[in-house]
Amino acid sequence: MRETFPATSMPDRDWWAVLWPSPGDILRQIGIEPEMTVLDLCCGDGYFTAPLARLVDGRVHALDLDPAMIELAKTEIARNATSVLQWHCADAREIATLLRERVDYVLMANTFHGVPDQSELARAMRAVLRPHGLLGIVNWHRHPREETTVLGLPRGPRSDTRMSPEEVRAVVEPAGFRCVGLVDLPPFHYGAVFEALPGAADHG
Repeated sequence: MRETFPATSMPDRDWWAVLWPSPGDILRQIGIEPEMTVLDLCCGDGYFTAPLARLVDGRVHALDLDPAMIELAKTEIARNATSVLQWHCADAREIATLLRERVDYVLMANTFHGVPDQSELARAMRAVLRPHGLLGIVNWHRHPREETTVLGLPRGPRSDTRMSPEEVRAVVEPAGFRCVGLVDLPPFHYGAVFEALPGAADHG
């Protein structure tokens, strides 16, 4: 049985909503635009998937390894009266074999820090993006966990697993990307946005 990436889990919705009451605003800040087709990679319970689907009029592919999370995300999509193109219950590293078309944007929120082989995943994400498509990685800042409190308790991944923007760039850019933006997402996150450079990944 496949397991979720280490040091990753879906937070309770109550504090997630306190942390980010307007997820749609986050999506716009990291460059997602209404005409795009987007892959929500490791979508979890759909906290971002539903506002994303509304923003891009349903042009969303949503993937998660956990079938229970997929079902929760489907419920959230239905509750918001929107839709997605495809649901994938699979390992994120398998995306290149699953999508029938390339996308304009790949979104990965709060999961990249726990990926065992981040370089492999970066290459897989590049393979499903159109040339000049965008990758947005939302991460916790590299603050000690005891300093990132929500509703009075420390939240987020272990301190030693958190990645700085420079560490993310060092992994992602060699896979065929260049960083085109770094967005602060208060109180504890940032969004690193990368452009897919044309190259070998666009052939074959």
